[in-house]
Amino acid sequence: MTFTKIPCVLMRGGTSKGLIINKQHLPTDPSNRNKAILRIYGSPDKRQIDGVGGGTPLTSKVALIKKSDDENIDIIYTFGQVSLFNEEIDYKPTCGNMAAAVGLYAVEEGFCQPADGVTTVRIYNTNTKKVIETDVPTTRNGPVFNGDYSIDGVPGKAPRINVSFIDSGGAITGNVLPTGHVRDIVKAKSGLEYEVSVIDSANTLVFVTADQLNIAGTEIGNAFNEKSILATLEEIRISVGVQIGLIEKDEIVEPTSHALPKIAVISEPANYKSSTGIDINRMDIDITGRYISMGTLHQAFAVSGGIAIATAGLIPGTNVADILSDVNGPVNIGHPSGFIEVEADVDNMNGQYVVNRATIGRTARYLMKGYCGVPSELFQEKCYN
Repeated sequence: MTFTKIPCVLMRGGTSKGLIINKQHLPTDPSNRNKAILRIYGSPDKRQIDGVGGGTPLTSKVALIKKSDDENIDIIYTFGQVSLFNEEIDYKPTCGNMAAAVGLYAVEEGFCQPADGVTTVRIYNTNTKKVIETDVPTTRNGPVFNGDYSIDGVPGKAPRINVSFIDSGGAITGNVLPTGHVRDIVKAKSGLEYEVSVIDSANTLVFVTADQLNIAGTEIGNAFNEKSILATLEEIRISVGVQIGLIEKDEIVEPTSHALPKIAVISEPANYKSSTGIDINRMDIDITGRYISMGTLHQAFAVSGGIAIATAGLIPGTNVADILSDVNGPVNIGHPSGFIEVEADVDNMNGQYVVNRATIGRTARYLMKGYCGVPSELFQEKCYN
């Protein structure tokens, strides 16, 4: 067997990590392209020992990019969630954390001309068919790598990269309120009913309050990842997914293969100890959130999930707005490893909600640049060697 070398860059974006690969260096056939990426990541295998994946959903992400022919767009970005357990890559959701990495990559790799101060990189995201703007600190020589901004879940400090989702409402389903209501009732097989709010802004999120699950909402680690809690959340998620058309009625669904809709547990601000041992004071946060990724508790809170919370907080009647009713401006979300700040601009246009812009601060870093090897037989024509 011969191998073809694929140029790629390993980057951290926010609290996520993955490869950025130019699509021109991958097989053009979609099936073979996915096989190549799975081989690079070492999937399916929960440890991903035979690839670059880190054995967690947060470190098994890929950003596929290509140059744009549109003078108003700097780079085209497709996000993929590489499964640990199946031969699948989910291209339905998007990832704001990796968008921060793509912005930095675009400047470093010459997709746009750096300016003194800040370079705004305009990214077209194919997952949502929306534009993401990243403000990357730069000089005329390229990115600035020293800064004083920090995000919970990532050690150290770096320059702040603002990630703004433009017109992010209805990114997945076409509607900010996919069900047409600010609240819905989901009836479980047990007969119990759960009141939820479903919001589509950057990603589609189902929000359920912690009290309905008989938990505080501040749990982390094994205290949250109990089978009963996760099973209930999965049942709610699937029910909503079928209702809004993201999941087929008789489809076999697993958290590792069907990423959308996402689901998160919310509750009033409360004191708790983070996964890093830091005391989180309820006075420093506006809402407590626990985000589920691929069937387990996310160690932070996804950027797109944060944008959905900020959006929901500005829509009267949602369960999120109940908690954030007294908040004006940025929303601080308490999550397992600390908190995340996000802000949204939402207009009510004759009963239809429009999300003009939603912004969050992130950091990103180049980790390694080089080649990954994949079997040459996956290529149907000559490519980069």
